[in-house]
Amino acid sequence: MKHIEIKGAGKPISALIKGTDYFTHETYEKAAANMNAFLEIGGNTVDTAHIYCGGQSEEVLGRYMQEHGNRDSIVILTKGAHHDQNGPRVNAEAIRSDLNTSLERLKTNFIELYALHRDDEAIPVAVIVDALNEHIKAGHIGAIGASNWTWQRLKEANDYAASSGLVGFAFSSPNLSLAKANEPFWAGCVSADRQTLDWHAESRLPLLSWSSQARGFFTGRFTKEVRDNADLVRVFYSDDNWERLERAKQLAAEKNTSTIQIALAYVLNQPFPTCALIGAQNRDELLSCEQGAKITLTQDELNWLDLSAANPLR
Repeated sequence: MKHIEIKGAGKPISALIKGTDYFTHETYEKAAANMNAFLEIGGNTVDTAHIYCGGQSEEVLGRYMQEHGNRDSIVILTKGAHHDQNGPRVNAEAIRSDLNTSLERLKTNFIELYALHRDDEAIPVAVIVDALNEHIKAGHIGAIGASNWTWQRLKEANDYAASSGLVGFAFSSPNLSLAKANEPFWAGCVSADRQTLDWHAESRLPLLSWSSQARGFFTGRFTKEVRDNADLVRVFYSDDNWERLERAKQLAAEKNTSTIQIALAYVLNQPFPTCALIGAQNRDELLSCEQGAKITLTQDELNWLDLSAANPLR
């Protein structure tokens, strides 16, 4: 499997990142089997968060690593400072509290990739960067990143870090998929638009995409007439996305692969470092993702899939 480098992580990051937002104590055996299968195909990076399954996701991952003795083989990506019922909590105390809890649940003293789960634009970036750097200096986290931050806030934070001799954000984790969002999944959700992609291409900041396969939009299950998933209809149903789906089908036929694998390859072949967070929950789904991660797409093919160029197959 392909890997990328993220400054500060200390380990290479697999192009496929295993999602764990379904890990619970009741499903531990399934979670362990999924982890074993993921490691077998060459994956090493696992995505979790302070809030997933009420904390069970981190606890199950910690138990798995302890029981299998493979902590050193795994890169942990976890996230903190999510908003709660009282609103935003992107502040030094919330970061400290969530990080300490995550370390305890994960049964480790170091997290390779630590991201803020949300942003609060009312808080100056200096306050946030300063707080995160305290934990880097303490040796508890390696690389810092942000989920659902705009590229403008990322740039502002990294400009401040550079001018202050501090460590800036080493990665970003918005939504990026071949299907483009009509509107946010939820308030504060960030999907990568053209400006975001151009900034990543210029800055070379790695992008770790969640919902990289557009929540199953490219599986073949959904058509204009199938409207039983209200969120998918709201976010992804559009004439342009149906055209992207048709083009992905055509390119898949040319390459003797599947449409969903072309959609994954679109994310992993951007002109800057990318990884895809995947929700595969069984071996067949993992193997499909593994095959998709091996597909090479040219820039002309990427542009055509994204409706910005003529058909490169002609």
